[in-house]
Amino acid sequence: MTTTNQGSLRKIIGASMVGTTVEWYDFFLYTSAATLVFNKVFFPTSDPLNGTLLSLGTYALGFVARPLGGLVFGHYGDKLGRKRMLVASLLMMGIATFLIGLLPGYATIGVAAPILLTVLRLAQGFAIGGEWGGAILIVSEHGSAERRGFWTSWPQAGVPAGNLLATAVLAILAAVQSDEAFLSWGWRIAFLLSAVLVLIGLWIRISIEESPIFLEAVAKAGDKPEKAPIIRVIKHSWREVLIAMGARIAENGSFYIITGFLLVYLTQELGMSRSTGLNAVVIGSAVHLVAIPAWGALSDRVGRRGVYLFGAIGLGVWAFLFFAMLDTKSFWVIAAAVTLGLVLHGAMYGPQAAFFSELFDTRVRYSGASIGYQLASLGAGAVAPLIATALLADTGSVLPVSIYVAAMCLITVVAVVLASETRGRHLGQDDVRASVSGTA
Repeated sequence: MTTTNQGSLRKIIGASMVGTTVEWYDFFLYTSAATLVFNKVFFPTSDPLNGTLLSLGTYALGFVARPLGGLVFGHYGDKLGRKRMLVASLLMMGIATFLIGLLPGYATIGVAAPILLTVLRLAQGFAIGGEWGGAILIVSEHGSAERRGFWTSWPQAGVPAGNLLATAVLAILAAVQSDEAFLSWGWRIAFLLSAVLVLIGLWIRISIEESPIFLEAVAKAGDKPEKAPIIRVIKHSWREVLIAMGARIAENGSFYIITGFLLVYLTQELGMSRSTGLNAVVIGSAVHLVAIPAWGALSDRVGRRGVYLFGAIGLGVWAFLFFAMLDTKSFWVIAAAVTLGLVLHGAMYGPQAAFFSELFDTRVRYSGASIGYQLASLGAGAVAPLIATALLADTGSVLPVSIYVAAMCLITVVAVVLASETRGRHLGQDDVRASVSGTA
């Protein structure tokens, strides 16, 4: 198997992480704005909690588009290469986010405002659906098996980096502006900044090389290229897709409870300022950024499954401590609650890229990993803040929310227990197919 020298690999990791950071900045910006701004600007109602539910509904629609994006980008990524799809997904995300920053509110254009917001959110979801597979595969297919968990964890770290950046920008804007100015126009600055970040990300991504393993697989195929990768995934790798989906449930759902529903609970139930929640997420995301590569490196030594299970079980326990810590209304206790949750989340997210990429062979890897990853988001992250908010509204208690998070963790534990250990597998087309079929 061809591997890349360390200098080129670092460049590829940097390009992948920068682009991922920019795209997730855009995606998380919407998540934070949905709980703080959009309920008032695009969905004004007499009941703030109902307005938040409507706003979170458009947030969830972004996840509906993600599997479609994963399918389309995965199809062409397996046929045309990883690099082209990375550039296309970044450009699409940047345009959609920039246009959200220019979109008039309900008071100006009426019902057209939430409709256009929904369309742009769908475009964001479609773009992010294709982003993850390309970003992690172009790294995993350049590096060696011995350190794949560590190298592929860096594009994963682009997620908290994007969240950190988005939350920090909103926190700064909220701190230096009055509530009236922030709701009127201040929030738009964060969305319009996306144009600058996208240009930087595009410049870096265009400079990287295509995956050598993908090029080798294309050369081996010769006159018989893979016509419909998704069909082969469904026929021959459905078990691996289900494992990826189950492993993703707790990781994805818990993350949006920690970073999204947190803001709803603090501001609307505890009556605290939005800055408290945003600053707690900033601190937690900074630690998360460091924890993800550390967990990825550990998975290279002890295996993907053990690290992943530690995170899932730990989060199941944490779910019953989280809200008790928030109820103290102490900023540092709240920050500790968020940070602990994100560190445990990192134990799943760190080894995840290597784990999922090792499940599929080269000519269908983009499709298989993307579909497994993105389909799970429909039943996890897409609805997690919505379900948590509805449970809180209906019962007036956060205990059902804790049980809900623990149930997601249980699903993930079962999926990972049923999986085989993938650490050390080669990513050459024939090697992976043989190893996967031998464990199915």
